[in-house]
Amino acid sequence: MRRGMKYAVAAMLAVSMAVTGCANSGAKDSTGQNAENSGGNDARETGDNGTREDVIVVMGPTSEPEAGFDPAYGWGAGEHVHEPLIQSTLTVTTADLKIGYDLATDMEVSQDGLTWTVKIRDDAYFTDGEKLTARDVAFTYNTLRDTSSVNDFTMLESAEAPDGTTAVFHMNRPYSIWPYTMAIVGIVPEHAYGADYGSHPIGSGRYIMKQWDKGQQVIFEANPDYYGPAPNMKKVTILFMEEDAAYAAVMSGQADLAYTAASYSDQTLPGYELLSFETVDNRGFNLPAVKAGTISGGNTGVGNDFTSDVQVRRAVNIAINRDEMIEHVLNGYGSPAYSVCDKMPWYNESAKTEYNPEKAAELLEEAGWKAGSDGIREKNGVKAGFTLMYPASDSVRQALAADTANQLRNVGIDVKIEGVGWDDAYDRAHTEPLMWGWGAHTPMELYNIYHTMKDTGLAEYSPYANDSVDRYMDQAMASGNLEDSYELWKKAQWDGTTGVTQNGDIPWIWLVNIDHLYWSRDGLKVAEQKIHPHGHGWSIVNNVDQWSWE
Repeated sequence: MRRGMKYAVAAMLAVSMAVTGCANSGAKDSTGQNAENSGGNDARETGDNGTREDVIVVMGPTSEPEAGFDPAYGWGAGEHVHEPLIQSTLTVTTADLKIGYDLATDMEVSQDGLTWTVKIRDDAYFTDGEKLTARDVAFTYNTLRDTSSVNDFTMLESAEAPDGTTAVFHMNRPYSIWPYTMAIVGIVPEHAYGADYGSHPIGSGRYIMKQWDKGQQVIFEANPDYYGPAPNMKKVTILFMEEDAAYAAVMSGQADLAYTAASYSDQTLPGYELLSFETVDNRGFNLPAVKAGTISGGNTGVGNDFTSDVQVRRAVNIAINRDEMIEHVLNGYGSPAYSVCDKMPWYNESAKTEYNPEKAAELLEEAGWKAGSDGIREKNGVKAGFTLMYPASDSVRQALAADTANQLRNVGIDVKIEGVGWDDAYDRAHTEPLMWGWGAHTPMELYNIYHTMKDTGLAEYSPYANDSVDRYMDQAMASGNLEDSYELWKKAQWDGTTGVTQNGDIPWIWLVNIDHLYWSRDGLKVAEQKIHPHGHGWSIVNNVDQWSWE
């Protein structure tokens, strides 16, 4: 699956240029000063005892924030959600993916769920020396409400700061999971925020962005005035490289930690070990749950006559051997997926199913789908099957689609696979299944996928509707206690009578959670990781300040 050593050789040349050349490119640092003498990657940071205090990490090119390090334009959110390194957040997610505090010291929500009051610490300063106050918090959230291109802030009416250590959020509607939003929104300085903030960010977090060479690397240095524990790693360099170049960087010893894919996992690299991290970075496909010709918003026809049969959807779900798929496609680096919220505090265990092709065949028989002479089932002259789309540029999703097709043929379902561009995929997914990738540290993921929209009466990404599921999620949102809401999210999945799991409507088929793999230099101690969300990128460095060298 690799593309050959000639690519690796070319990549190593690119690595050498990136690592030794662009560090002295004359780029400006976060204060606007010339960074020519900042040391770059060719200088190792060492402590008093001679132990290294720097690390070089390689991520994929899509991890580089196109609009810069500005929370209003996706930094810390979206597909590569993480806790911002440069800015502080009000809250954080804990190891068990519940809520802890960063800038916040206390919070409370009104009984009607429409007012959140958050007290913040008074010893946080921006790296330009100005004190961080609740005014900066209110400014940040009002700015993101008006301009954010990634996060949805329609639930926020306004934020205000009645005093320097109190931020008050007025909501348009109850939103019990607000603390999860607060965990990814970095606070920016009102006095120093402008159009070029993303290129020259000022924050109060663990690190200062010292240098950004677009398309190549970004260098962070420890914030000496950080209010929390001083980072172990004084300098963190992130290189942005394609998969082959990342592998070459490891081969040539130019990187300390580099992302990799399962297709490389059978290699042995002297001086490095392969690290595998658990994720909820799942892959699965939708099954349109209404009949073809159903009218949606804008008089658009949606639906699929084969997948609209709930017995068909249940049969598909148990006809797939997920463990076998993990071995075939991921070289064993993954875990079975049964829900979009596997391993989360709000996951309902009833989502788990067992591979049972005999039962799957039974369900299809009961639904009237009988095997034809070619082994493919038929009903009223219609063949059992569908086209399963996948993003044309994604080889893993292509392989998962192919494996799905092979497995479903064993129970008499004919699946054709097709690579498509995203422009077509979103629209066509309303009539044909598409291989998706999801996974986040918030119940909002469940809501976004299964809750109906007011304008269409159907869910956003695939046609489906269930009033009971909507009601449980609405109640969860309106709950006055975050942890109490977890039980309502679980009921939305299955309440004993209805839901989105196997015994319910099963409008989505979840296949695997993909492990995030990294080559790590011997002696580098990567701190224990939380379960990673969707996106093989910034999550790995959430706690880079706690890493160390042995």
